[in-house]
Amino acid sequence: MTMLQDSLTQINDFLWTYIIITVLIGCALFFTWRTRFVQFRLIKEMISLLLHPDKIEPNEIGRDELSESLPVDGKIKHISSFQAFVVALASRIGTGNLAGVATAISVGGPGAVFWMWVLALLGSSSAFIESTLAQLYKRKGETSFYGGPAYYMKYGLGKSWMGIVFAILMIITFGFAYNSVQSNTICAAWEKAFGIDTTLMGIILTGLTLVIIFGGIHRVAKFSSAVVPVMAVFYLAVAIGIVLWNITLLPKILLTIIENAFDFHQAAGGMLGVTVIQGIKRGLFSNEAGEGSAPNAAATATVSHPVKQGLIQALGVFTDTLVICSCTAFIILLSGVDVTTSNGIQLTQVALSTEIGEIGDVFIAILIWMFAFSSIIGNYYYGETNVRYITPVKHAVFIYRLAVAAMVMIGAVITLDFAWCLADLTMAMLTVFNLIAIVLLSHQAIFLLNDYRQQKKEGKNPQFSKQQMPEIADKLEAW
Repeated sequence: MTMLQDSLTQINDFLWTYIIITVLIGCALFFTWRTRFVQFRLIKEMISLLLHPDKIEPNEIGRDELSESLPVDGKIKHISSFQAFVVALASRIGTGNLAGVATAISVGGPGAVFWMWVLALLGSSSAFIESTLAQLYKRKGETSFYGGPAYYMKYGLGKSWMGIVFAILMIITFGFAYNSVQSNTICAAWEKAFGIDTTLMGIILTGLTLVIIFGGIHRVAKFSSAVVPVMAVFYLAVAIGIVLWNITLLPKILLTIIENAFDFHQAAGGMLGVTVIQGIKRGLFSNEAGEGSAPNAAATATVSHPVKQGLIQALGVFTDTLVICSCTAFIILLSGVDVTTSNGIQLTQVALSTEIGEIGDVFIAILIWMFAFSSIIGNYYYGETNVRYITPVKHAVFIYRLAVAAMVMIGAVITLDFAWCLADLTMAMLTVFNLIAIVLLSHQAIFLLNDYRQQKKEGKNPQFSKQQMPEIADKLEAW
């Protein structure tokens, strides 16, 4: 196991140092420029769309909008734009926010937080592009829409092989690698807070995972819609309370973050690169901008124009990193604890306990259960979508569900370092594949953005039909 971990670490170091960061930031800058800073210009529109989503009834969509074999009688289960947003947020908000931030600070120093912010500010444009394309190329299922990068690779680029490779990477990354990290974090937190054996906790977690995932996407959406807002608000309330209690220290903390992000003394010692890499790594793990995951949820939404969901998903990146991740960073840095003595979720627990007492361990353990468990469910769905892309055989989904449960159990008993190492490797490969695709298709997302803006200027509620893009109309099944 040690030799395998060492090999994976070496591969990760090469990929992230010389390839991933350059490609990730380069593409984010390109999309920011092509969209004319859409993530900043249309921030009010994003919030408005989230608060006032499209309300489309089954009888308004028409019999042919979904599967022709299914009558439109009001029983069709449509996924709203808000539900799609929270399913994606359920995957984003989890271990990356509580444990990932702590790991970034522990390894890369406070400056890693700054580079997480940079990735979010720029990467939200990537999230807009990929989610808009997912909406454009979504397909019609029996009870809802579905889609994602594999579909815009197949129908948009005409590269079926690329879609299959991406689908396999999605299954491995989210269904297996990421879920092992989530499981590992939950078990570590509960062991510290309650002394519960990680194996026992793994068994409990695996059982609950099976109960949820055999319910399908609508149970996922229902679960996430109920849990994510509550847990996010609860955590924010505690974090804001801690910041206000230590408000006089906040300017110093912010200055420390910025100074550390550009510390040339560290650069001389080779540490600045570690700071940047850790910030980008953990930032991508947390907000998933450009990674190709959120589009799988974005494609399920029923909206009148693809850009609507693109904007909503871009807002999700801001919500995840600039709000939730920042809260964790401030808790850790304001506590004054030695960030080198602990790592992962246990560092967050130590920091919070310093601020609010021993109850902090318990609070984080309960919170990480909700955060990370919702992420397991969201991650599972991303993988299932891609299993269905590869094969229509129903038994394949059944086998995949059992494999996910198995990885949840394995994640409970492996080391944290090995879990993160595997996740970083698959995340890197997944991101490169997706970025290549959305760069090649970005002109279509830009066309849709311009169309959306024009209709808004005319005072319309933007609508889209495939006749507006006749050159690819035969590829657009859902419009």
